[in-house]
Amino acid sequence: MKEIFIRRSIRKFKDTPVKKEKIDQLLRAAMQAPSALNQQPWEFIVVESKTALQKLSKAMPDAKPVSNSELTIILVANSKKFRYEPDWMMDMSAAAQNILLEAVHLDLGAVWMSITSVDSAINYVREMYELPSDIRPFAFIAIGYPESNKNQFIDRYHAEKIHYEKW
Repeated sequence: MKEIFIRRSIRKFKDTPVKKEKIDQLLRAAMQAPSALNQQPWEFIVVESKTALQKLSKAMPDAKPVSNSELTIILVANSKKFRYEPDWMMDMSAAAQNILLEAVHLDLGAVWMSITSVDSAINYVREMYELPSDIRPFAFIAIGYPESNKNQFIDRYHAEKIHYEKW
């Protein structure tokens, strides 16, 4: 699967709308992610309006790519779905990775911004979208057509990081 090898974090996007069919495909890919005990805690807020994207980009300093994206998907977890709470972040991470890989497949660029450890960003999203207490903001994924730095292969394989049966 070439998408794994050419995926890059893309932070600058063209001013070209992403068709609904592609957005739907990104969300379908997210929901195909593996999940501990099949709890599937994910839910998604799709943000497309330029006004909302500008406002959302102020949630934290690292969220600047949101402001020039064509859309940003906010990944949130529904804690009512937790069967084993410690694994919810792994479930959400798998869904995020699927979105990133599907974006490459669809000739889009994307960047993942975690907000799980930024209380001010979590509260910002909670207030902006009036989220109930059982919905936990997890991450933003800014998406659009890459402006210049396209997805390309960078070899990250290092044999010295592999240990067979002993350290």
